[in-house]
Amino acid sequence: MRIDCRTDPTRYKHWRLDVDGETATLWLDVAEDGGLLPGYELKLNSYDLGVDIELADAVQRLRFEHPSVRVCVLRSAKPRVFSAGANIRMLAGASHVHKVNFCKFTNETRNTMEDASAASGLKFLAAVDGACAGGGYELALACDEILLVDDGTSAVALPEVPLLGVLPGTGGLTRVVDKRHVRRDRADVFAGIEEGVKGKRAVDWRLVDAVAPRSGFDAAVAARVRALAAGSKRPAGAAGVALPPLAKTVADDGLAYPHLSVEIDRAAGTARLVLAGPSGPPPADAVALHAAGAETWSLAAARALDDAILELRLNEPTIGVWLLETQGDPAQVLAHETALAEAAAGDWFAAEIRAYWKRVFKRLDVTSRSLVALIGPGSCFAGLLAELALAADRSYMLIGGLEGDNRPEAHLTLSALNFGPLPMANGLSRLATRFFGDPAALEAIGAAAGAPLDARQAEALGLVTFAYDDIDWEDEVRLALEERASFSPDALTGLEANLRFPGPETMETKIFARLSAWQNWIFQRPNAVGAEGALKRYGTGQKPAFDRNRT
Repeated sequence: MRIDCRTDPTRYKHWRLDVDGETATLWLDVAEDGGLLPGYELKLNSYDLGVDIELADAVQRLRFEHPSVRVCVLRSAKPRVFSAGANIRMLAGASHVHKVNFCKFTNETRNTMEDASAASGLKFLAAVDGACAGGGYELALACDEILLVDDGTSAVALPEVPLLGVLPGTGGLTRVVDKRHVRRDRADVFAGIEEGVKGKRAVDWRLVDAVAPRSGFDAAVAARVRALAAGSKRPAGAAGVALPPLAKTVADDGLAYPHLSVEIDRAAGTARLVLAGPSGPPPADAVALHAAGAETWSLAAARALDDAILELRLNEPTIGVWLLETQGDPAQVLAHETALAEAAAGDWFAAEIRAYWKRVFKRLDVTSRSLVALIGPGSCFAGLLAELALAADRSYMLIGGLEGDNRPEAHLTLSALNFGPLPMANGLSRLATRFFGDPAALEAIGAAAGAPLDARQAEALGLVTFAYDDIDWEDEVRLALEERASFSPDALTGLEANLRFPGPETMETKIFARLSAWQNWIFQRPNAVGAEGALKRYGTGQKPAFDRNRT
């Protein structure tokens, strides 16, 4: 079954989005029979990937289609339950690949909520009425504030360790101590309590921000919405930009979008992603940018690349090497980038487009595939699109041209956008990450910014891994790809995750690193998924039988 991440509010099965002035309410009302895959029921607002695909779409639409919304309230439409978290039957029956992709996507969605708060001023309030456990509490943790009903039964919990033999998979443990600053001993106790924590203790332990009696809960929610809205910078009364359905053609050997083609070579295990640069000049000003809307190249290309990353992740797990290429006029890429930067200083739409590119590149950074940039004739790795080359695990650049090919010689051009506005999860630019601990190299590269660099210049500055002439180009690239395909996919996933984020550790890098290193491993262990494991026996009345060896 092919998973498609495209959706819109008219097709939601599990969420309802209500917008009233500067407040939006996302009502969680999971359809029990609406699972993305067969074999389980989504009871008690438990969720699977399909539920989170809708949530991600809703957050994206709030950013682009409803710019005047300052606060989004997350509430449950079911009585006395907020969310029971990730569906256990789904986790028990899903393949390991699907479980990891599910956890990664939900992590990215929650990170997007936090980014919307920090970058756009869209604040989130979790109004928790009833049980809020596991991934349900992790969803609340992604919000700016959590308000809990104080009725003697409503509670927050992370019960994965005592109940399931696994860990919270969406950053719960990290956000409790890093974001909410819960004392580690209290966090240790909290993570071992099946029934969770409620009332005053939940506030005292910083697990929630406040509690309110059921009789006054709606009034307390309204008061917190007013306070959060007062601190938001989102523009009052601004008209949104519609996000129409993304045009996409799916074939057995690839994908096609208006600005992106993906060619899959199953025998070689590769996907060739060719992103086309703009075909004309940028919108003249912010007014023209809004008129172009979702069709403007900078937004349309970002949407296509984002969807393609998810398509390949979710539906093509055996395609282990992605070849990143571009085609177009570098000058036009830089012109669009400059126009966007000038508009972003005072226009919410331009700022959202730039913020979206930041998220798309971050999604690429944490994708468990080998990323290889091929910088050849007619390419446009300039400014914004130079980030593709900087995100790659390796990059190969052609010296000069190819016989019979009349496209322009390959150049790599850096701009101000490459030096900070598009940070990685570690908080550094990809250039600063690439040259971590080598300020002299970074200074030399800064001096070369704005100038088109040929292959020899780019290699000398350390911006590409190898530069080859036309005699060696085809053979060297082919041998490198064949060698990569011969390695263990598991080892490559670990290798790439270890090498991509030198420098400072942040809450975001911790979440993804721990997902890769721990959740990935624990979800394969017999104590979790074996015949007598906790996930398999959950709900049967039988206790799991654990192998008590520590490793």
